[in-house]
Amino acid sequence: MSMGTLKRAATETVSGLPRAFWWLWTSTLINRLGAFVATFMALYLTLERGYSASYAGLVAALHGLGGVVSSLGAGVMTDRLGRRPTMLVAQVATALSVALLGFMHHPVAIAAVAFLVGAASSASRPAVQAMMADIVRPEDRVRAFSLNYWAINLGFAVSTAAAGFIAEYSYLAGFLGEAVLTLVCAVLVYVKLPESRPAQDPPARPGSAAGKAASVEAGLGTVLRDGRFMGVVGLSFLVSLIFQQGYVGLPVAMGADGFDAADFGLALAVNGVLIVALQIPVTRFIEHRDPRRLLILSSLLAGYGFGLTAFAGSVGVYALTVCVWTLAEIVNAPTQTSLVVRLSPVHGRGRYQGMYAMSWSVAALVAPLMSGWVIDRYGASWLWGACAVLGTVAGLGYWLLMRNLPAEDGAQAVDASPTAVKTPAAPETVTT
Repeated sequence: MSMGTLKRAATETVSGLPRAFWWLWTSTLINRLGAFVATFMALYLTLERGYSASYAGLVAALHGLGGVVSSLGAGVMTDRLGRRPTMLVAQVATALSVALLGFMHHPVAIAAVAFLVGAASSASRPAVQAMMADIVRPEDRVRAFSLNYWAINLGFAVSTAAAGFIAEYSYLAGFLGEAVLTLVCAVLVYVKLPESRPAQDPPARPGSAAGKAASVEAGLGTVLRDGRFMGVVGLSFLVSLIFQQGYVGLPVAMGADGFDAADFGLALAVNGVLIVALQIPVTRFIEHRDPRRLLILSSLLAGYGFGLTAFAGSVGVYALTVCVWTLAEIVNAPTQTSLVVRLSPVHGRGRYQGMYAMSWSVAALVAPLMSGWVIDRYGASWLWGACAVLGTVAGLGYWLLMRNLPAEDGAQAVDASPTAVKTPAAPETVTT
């Protein structure tokens, strides 16, 4: 491929997106550059503090539980208070709780603050996704979500390498560093990102039919009664349960096969490298393709990618299986996030994104329990077989649920102004 072709491809990938999107993208990148707690919490508790692996697992579970609890509440805040206030509250709370965690010594205090960190750090997700849906045109959303996912993984890859060196010097420095970078995100949101929540319709007369409809729309009941969407949430949980095995089942299985932490790190590094290298070009290929087929394909690739792990006997083969399910992750992430927006009413995007985010948080809680129980009782091969079954079920579910999928809304991107958002004729774009 010539340099001219590469330059043209890069230009097409980043062109046409609102300027506000790029500030939001930058905030995401900075936030992930500071991801220290989630990566090194287990090592911090076992090596630095001398606690048991069981206690470290309990703290990790409480951290995940915090995310489950905050997802729905943050979704409601996103719709009622706005995207920007929700992000600011979440990021400031995350910075304060992360800094506080670094000074905690008592096991009960550590566990309690870890729960707060999990709740605060997950609370901004519905707001970020809802704002992205507000400011990006429908036809550009898959590309926008893909670029954001790429920023998450790029920042995580850099932070993991840097945090390893920081941890050798001082774990406290890592906690404080994450707190500072999270505060930088909050400042960036405050200075550069005006509210993007779509303008509400004029309030209807109390007791009228319109007033009753509005009151119904204001609650979470609308989300729970949306059968197609809740089906997608359930399928998202199954797919997430599969992907989580790369971080909970895979290291245990490789350890049981005689491989050490360095071997696991080498195999898993393929995941980050491939996402950074392939996320953008793959998205260009899938951007305007049928989401139903993409989600079926990604579910099957995820399930059978992990299923192939049952036949792995060397680091190289483990790395090849990682390649398969990483491709599934690259296809699934932007496609499914865009689908959630497509199924969400404009004034309920926060709640819908909160419910979707909760499916991943719940999977993060269930996956360690599932993998540990299956491996201890039946062996790792049964776990990988279960992943293949779950992938097949998820693929079949997408095939059934996404028949007669509603057409993408044709509204133009909104103008991110300090007041209520209106629909402009054309969005502000970043020229390249």
